[in-house]
Formats: sequence, C-alpha cells, structure tokens
Amino acid sequence: MNLPNRLTMARIILIPVFMTFLLLKVPKGYTLFPNQDLVAAVIFILAAATDGLDGYIARKRNQVTNLGKFMDPLADKLLVSAALISLVQLGEVTAWIAWIILAREFAVTGLRAIAAVDRVVISASKLGKIKTTTQVIAISAILLHDWPLSLIGIYIGQPLLYIALFFTVISGLDYMLKSRKLLRK
Repeated sequence: MNLPNRLTMARIILIPVFMTFLLLKVPKGYTLFPNQDLVAAVIFILAAATDGLDGYIARKRNQVTNLGKFMDPLADKLLVSAALISLVQLGEVTAWIAWIILAREFAVTGLRAIAAVDRVVISASKLGKIKTTTQVIAISAILLHDWPLSLIGIYIGQPLLYIALFFTVISGLDYMLKSRKLLRK
C-alpha cells in the first residue's frame, strides 16, 4: 500500500479516536481529562488535513490508484458524518442541517456507484472541493467553540455551517445536473 492510501486509511482510523475524545464522558457529564474537547478538535483537524495531503502526494508521485479513488471520498464522508452526528448528539448542530449534508453525501455516493457500473469516474468538482473545505472549517470552528475569536465575542461556527450547507446543496445539484444522461439510463 502506497503512502497516499496509508494516509487515507489513517483518516478512517482516526475517526473512532476523534469520536472517543469528543463523546466519552464520565457520569454527570465530566470529561476524563482537561482539554478533552481540544484534543478531539485537533484530531479532527489533523485527520481532515490528510485529505489534501494524500491527494497531493498521489498526484506528485504518480501513485493514484483505484483503491485511493474509492477510499479517499469515502474517508471524507465518514469523517464529516461522524463529526456532524457527534455534534448533533452534543446539541451543537441541529439535526436538519446534518441530515441535508448527509443526504447529499449519500446521493453523490450513489451517483458515483451508478457511474462506476458504466466505468465512468465522477471526479470531485471544484464546487465539491469548496463544499468539503467549508464543511471542515465550520466543523473545526464548532469543535473549537469558536476559539480564539470567542475571546473577543465573535462566534463564527454556526454562520460557517450555513455557508457549508449552501455549498453542500449547490454542489449536490451541480453533480446531479451534470449527470442527467447517466441517471436517465
């Protein structure tokens, strides 16, 4: 297994670690140790950073593989889904926003599966990349409780989540419109 695929697999392996740090509480809601939420946020950010890194290395070293083409978008969707579901449980994200984002992810994954039957690869679009970036930034801000801007009374996590939601819907519609012929079969 090449380095880019190892980074993708590391992203997947970090998901339960991230969720453990974020969600594991002792009775009465206390965390196991100080800064547990910060550790969870750092793990999420590091895992998300491997997305750009694995793609860059794969292209630079000419190590793009079918496994990587399959696992990379799946790892992204698993990471974002785990974060959103966890944040809904914690009351930091409303369920309807998480549902729309997850529905789009399932729809695009299904579209890619349909395309794969015809040996068509649907690569990530520019809007799809913007969607992923805005989702990761919004989730990171929420995980960090808007730190350091919250120190001066500025809260950006929720507004950024609405921006991510906008790009999520727009990019999903873009994929569907561009794949009309494929869907008519």
